[in-house]
Amino acid sequence: MNFEGKTTVVTGAANGIGAALARRFHAAGARVVVADRDAAKLHEIEAELNAIRADSAFAVVADIGTEAGNISLIDAARQKYGFIHLYYANAGVAIGTDLESTDEETWNTAMNINLHSHRWAAKHLIGEWLAAGERYFCSTASAAGLLSQIGSGPYSVTKHGAVAFAEWLSITYGDRGLRVTCLCPQGVNTNMLNPPGSDDGIDKRGGDVVKASGVVLEPAEVADIVYNTIVEEKFLVMPHPEVHMYEQRKVADRDRWLAGMRKLQARIVG
Repeated sequence: MNFEGKTTVVTGAANGIGAALARRFHAAGARVVVADRDAAKLHEIEAELNAIRADSAFAVVADIGTEAGNISLIDAARQKYGFIHLYYANAGVAIGTDLESTDEETWNTAMNINLHSHRWAAKHLIGEWLAAGERYFCSTASAAGLLSQIGSGPYSVTKHGAVAFAEWLSITYGDRGLRVTCLCPQGVNTNMLNPPGSDDGIDKRGGDVVKASGVVLEPAEVADIVYNTIVEEKFLVMPHPEVHMYEQRKVADRDRWLAGMRKLQARIVG
């Protein structure tokens, strides 16, 4: 994958990993369409990148939690820069807790943003991509998609789904020219891990577990690793080596791993 002169779309790009990815792709010579619901911060990213290289970034305020929102984003990107070479489904939410406390609206929101947005975007890009014979779909899942998330049921379930969807895309369309990369980080210094407020719906218990389980990386560090993985056209981005170790333990003895997760939950959450 060569980013020079290519059009990329990054969702959840107003801050955190999304903003870092937009900056990294832009530094490699790409035109970047940045999408988010946070209009103010999104336009700051747009202005920052255009100050470096004129007309190289375009902000689209979008709600990717609906199919219509994904269609509008894709249409706007095509109208601005033409063919979309790489689409990065990065936007995500960490909301909800256990079965007793999480309502259906929260489950639906998590499903729509963390999983269905990937499917909707791919659905409305795949025809053009297959006709061209090569293109790239990327997504941010989580280490929770390979392991599990203590605390938030919706987060754990939807991130598993995001990994599964990315794998399915690669299996189904890989021999027809579609390249797929899936990011599964553990702790990253973002608003999701360190919520700025107290009433944002983010499950803070899960963040406490993540911080206790390994190093916390900066978004720019993760973006560099993602960029290198895409250039090499590999599937899995695992910025935290310890996640691979945990995954091996899970596969080797699932009952022992589950017991260990319950002990970790009791120690950190109570």
